[in-house]
Amino acid sequence: MAAHPVTMSIRPDVRGHFDRATNTISYIVKDPASDACAIIDSVMDIDYAAGRITYEHADMLIDEISRRGLRLEWIIETHVHADHLSAAPYIQDRLGGRIGIGAGIMVVQDVFGKIFNEGTEFQRDGSQFDHLFEDGDRYKIGEMPCFAIHTPGHTPACMTHIMGDAAFVGDTLFMPDGGSARADFPGGDAGVLYDSIQKVLALPDEMRLFMCHDYGPNGRDIRWETTVAEEKAHNIHVGGGRSREEFIRFRTERDAQLAMPRLIIPSLQVNMRAGEVPTDKDGRPMLKVPVNGL
Repeated sequence: MAAHPVTMSIRPDVRGHFDRATNTISYIVKDPASDACAIIDSVMDIDYAAGRITYEHADMLIDEISRRGLRLEWIIETHVHADHLSAAPYIQDRLGGRIGIGAGIMVVQDVFGKIFNEGTEFQRDGSQFDHLFEDGDRYKIGEMPCFAIHTPGHTPACMTHIMGDAAFVGDTLFMPDGGSARADFPGGDAGVLYDSIQKVLALPDEMRLFMCHDYGPNGRDIRWETTVAEEKAHNIHVGGGRSREEFIRFRTERDAQLAMPRLIIPSLQVNMRAGEVPTDKDGRPMLKVPVNGL
């Protein structure tokens, strides 16, 4: 990890907020030396059957930041989520901050722009976001140095963000008893995912890892924090020295049995636009359903 300045002596305050409807954990991460903070992987609520969007989860994050007197500097998406909608622009309108995602968003926009038959007015250059993170990018939250590493495989835009002794891995890994995320979406690749996981497991053993999702395997309580050491020793998909070939075979066979995420159609259309809902030619919010397109 010589290329990345890991600062294990800095311990940010991390508060996770679980969204039960999508099994997503959104985080408020505070610089211990200032009032600056970031939000990671926010959630916008949707009743898909009714076509109704609300903001209860986002309002909870906004209320906590306001109550604590914090200053929001970053609204980070670890990747283009296929299972929940981002509330980034709603939060930005109320608290400010810059919306950031991995530069691989341009690949995602190109692929899904075709699937959803988006016209030329849909920009495929990531310009909907304020910042596109490249592998190794360094930035700050207040005085706290942070950096991003590209960890594709689940999607081309996946990034892991390291902030002091905390790493936010998106869908690259789940808790040790949850394993890893699927790699069969367009642009996904099981071998690339394995390689990305190895980047995460090369971080210091005591590094805290924070998950984007947890499903409570075998009925256990929801959890979202573990360590590199625990993942290396106990992750059911990659722990204990599992080989790349074994992982690819396992992941490919498992993915073939999985159903599509319940919210994949609205999520992709919204999230590749940095959380903005698409509109029709008259400016009305409108989503498309590509028949047999996914």
